[in-house]
Amino acid sequence: MISKRFVAKRLLLLVPVLFGVATLVFAILQLSPGDPAVTIAGERADRADIIEIRHRLGLNEPLWEQYVQFLWDTVNLDFGESFKIQPGTPVTDILADRLPITIELAFLGLFSGLLFGLPIGILSAVKQDTWTDHLSRIGALGGISVPIYWSGPLLIMFFSIYLGIFPISGRIGDFDIQARTGMILIDTLLVGRFDAFLSAVKHLFLPVVVLGIYSMAFISRMMRSSMLEVIRQDYMRTARAKGQGSKITILKHGLRNAFIPVITIIGIQFGSMLGGSVLTETVFSINGIGTLLVEAINKSDYPVVQATVLVFAAMYTIVNLVVDITYSMLDPRINQ
Repeated sequence: MISKRFVAKRLLLLVPVLFGVATLVFAILQLSPGDPAVTIAGERADRADIIEIRHRLGLNEPLWEQYVQFLWDTVNLDFGESFKIQPGTPVTDILADRLPITIELAFLGLFSGLLFGLPIGILSAVKQDTWTDHLSRIGALGGISVPIYWSGPLLIMFFSIYLGIFPISGRIGDFDIQARTGMILIDTLLVGRFDAFLSAVKHLFLPVVVLGIYSMAFISRMMRSSMLEVIRQDYMRTARAKGQGSKITILKHGLRNAFIPVITIIGIQFGSMLGGSVLTETVFSINGIGTLLVEAINKSDYPVVQATVLVFAAMYTIVNLVVDITYSMLDPRINQ
């Protein structure tokens, strides 16, 4: 049973965190070089046009008034309009188009990491100090050590260019699929286009593998460490002494307790994937929120930069909230 007081306390803690992030974003962009008015109007614009733009954006107001207005707009999810990427388009609409792409990629990467990381970690702990354990630990160390900007091009060269199995970039082939959720796999199934679904699977396979390798390595290492600690507990020895099989003992008694520390790693990995998607989306030319942030920084599109960073921070804090609630479900002592 989840304590309502526990959830309420965690929700209240989100407020100062998001407030601090918003303040930090505002301060960084205020201290960054360049004039937003000049960026919008262009370097060859007349001074009168620049002054008019500064007045329209409120850049002539005192700094504290700009800060208060920025916080108020943030609370109301009003991030203004894009300057350069899609001039005149509300930033909220741009984020609504790009955000589901990144979330889909992060979920698929996390799922692949869990699919392989959890059983590898459990098997490594059960087969401690055997060749299975040594190989899994070497594989995990390699997965952690390989950066995305190296593994991504390497997989493209081998599977796309040399073998020709998977596409090099993009999310789907030449299909006209109506966006309903923004997640291409779900949208293709909703319209009943199984051929388009297979095309999307082929396009997303390599990006998901790149993200999954990194998360699998962390999850397997933590699962091994946690499971080793659990299987040495007295209640595990008691269960085996009563004649219960080792597999049932591990799955019934050990897995739930060993899974508690792994929840933290899963939450951290999901947050890292949202940030790490910047590299993955850039390498595989996927137009998610990661590539949006890179493009906005390169073009000095300040409203898009502010909104994107705030969205990243909000998603990360929400993930931490879900992790805390999951903790309380697995271990009721946390509510106390």
